[in-house]
Amino acid sequence: MRDKQDKKISFALKQPFKRSLLATAAVVFASMLFASQAANAQTASQDSLLSEVTLKAAVSYAIKNQPRVQQALLDEAITESNVRSKLADWYPQVNFGYSLQHNFLLQTSVIGGNAIKLGVDNTSGAQFTASQAIFNRDVLLARRTKGDVILQSRQNTESNKIDLAVNVTKAFYDVLATTQQIKVASENIVRVERSLKDATAQYNAGITDKIDYKRATITLNNLKASKKSNEELVKAKIEYLKSLMAYPESGTLNIVYDSASMEGEIILDTLQAPDYKSRIEYKILETQQNLLKANVAYNKWAYLPSVSVNGAYNFNFQNNDFGKLYNTNYPNSFAALTLAVPIFQGGKRKANIKTAELQLNRNNYDILALKNTVNAQYSQALAVYQSSLENYLALKQNVALAQEVYDVINLQYRNGIKTYLEVITAETDLRTSQINYFNSLYQVLASKTDVLKALGQITY
Repeated sequence: MRDKQDKKISFALKQPFKRSLLATAAVVFASMLFASQAANAQTASQDSLLSEVTLKAAVSYAIKNQPRVQQALLDEAITESNVRSKLADWYPQVNFGYSLQHNFLLQTSVIGGNAIKLGVDNTSGAQFTASQAIFNRDVLLARRTKGDVILQSRQNTESNKIDLAVNVTKAFYDVLATTQQIKVASENIVRVERSLKDATAQYNAGITDKIDYKRATITLNNLKASKKSNEELVKAKIEYLKSLMAYPESGTLNIVYDSASMEGEIILDTLQAPDYKSRIEYKILETQQNLLKANVAYNKWAYLPSVSVNGAYNFNFQNNDFGKLYNTNYPNSFAALTLAVPIFQGGKRKANIKTAELQLNRNNYDILALKNTVNAQYSQALAVYQSSLENYLALKQNVALAQEVYDVINLQYRNGIKTYLEVITAETDLRTSQINYFNSLYQVLASKTDVLKALGQITY
């Protein structure tokens, strides 16, 4: 008896320990699961960032992550599903139906002066039906236009990618231009600080008056203010670039570029003639034209009959006794050919055909307008590019000249030949030529992008 009591006590003591052990194991498992999910989330977040952001990487990242492009890809999938749904009407349609009915009061009819109840208390039926469309203008339209409908959705996606690539390219060059201005300002600040130190030392030694170091102080303050302004401005430009790329807000864009390679990319064959047929806009209009032609044919098919075959097999169970309802079946079946001929619809078909033809003609004018627009866009983009290129070549030469002038005047100033005002003027000319040079470089590259877009040579 005592042994049984000891076992009960031991069992009672073990239960809380077991529950505690299970609870601890559950907590540990949950912690491990949470840590694993957090690690996976962190890894995914890190994978979504770029270690180095070149122009090519920025465009590729934007095309991969931009919501508008992703929506266009989803539209493609939706379109393909809709096409499959329409084409499914060409296949046999098989259906099944079931019914169970209890009649509380049967219908009564008077036949030969006698009131006779028709039917039974309980009925049940099951029906298998099958139909096949032989000719139907709706499914015929879906079959003939499926390729163009899918192509149109893909062309819309390509158009979104092209616009995105152009916008990202321009935003990237805009960030680079401002970044170069900050870099130039930093180099000039170092140079002016050194000049200020020299001017202050000369003033303290009694060689010059206080005008020189005060001018140097004014120049230094202006440079610092300009640099601070550009630093704030470049933050906004980087955020804009991030928004185009759909880059994480907390991520850092480590922009990498090579000025030498960029200078090699400014060359463009200006003898090319624009071909509006190579533009994605024309390809979209061409696909729309094919769809509109199919729509004209579709409305003309409204005069044709619709033909289909169908059949059914019916199970019919009737009995006043519900328990014996399914003992006896009274089946029936049939097969039929259906022909529907439209005779008169109040002129609706003629009106629809006329509308479809007018829409097709309107599309032809859209293509003509696009041809004129492409020529104008190309001429304008080419003019901007050539102007920017000439400006770039001149400013590139100015940088070397301004650097040479500054070095000579600065040396003469240190030897007491030139005044400090001439040093400041030369330094300002050098800084301006450097900033203008980098701005002109990125302007040429941006204008080249517009020329390539006008030529239809940007494809994705």
